[in-house]
Amino acid sequence: MIDFQNASFFKLKPVQDSSFSDMIAPILIEGENVVASFRGIRDGVVFTNKRIFAINVQGLTGKKKDFTSLPYSKMQAFSIETAGVIDLDSEMELWFSGLGKVKFEFVSHADIAMLCRMISQYVL
Repeated sequence: MIDFQNASFFKLKPVQDSSFSDMIAPILIEGENVVASFRGIRDGVVFTNKRIFAINVQGLTGKKKDFTSLPYSKMQAFSIETAGVIDLDSEMELWFSGLGKVKFEFVSHADIAMLCRMISQYVL
């Protein structure tokens, strides 16, 4: 599992949902659909209508992958920070029961407002 206390995903940029489809298809449940996908250098984050997958690509070849499932049902709170004039990236912090805080950092053109609406729809 990813150590969320000492790390965050840096500069996640939006990618087509198909980028991670093959990777996570075997672990999706019936009725679960990908809503948005983001990629860092090697790692990724996939938002579905049920949970968030944090994908950590490991090793030199990248064949080993760690999938962390963060269900919306365990989310207690979240905050977003939008991009500004000098600080060009956006941030999202999520608090999960039993896990603590998870932080994602997005490039400036990521639609963080859409993510906020989507999470609100599933959490509230």
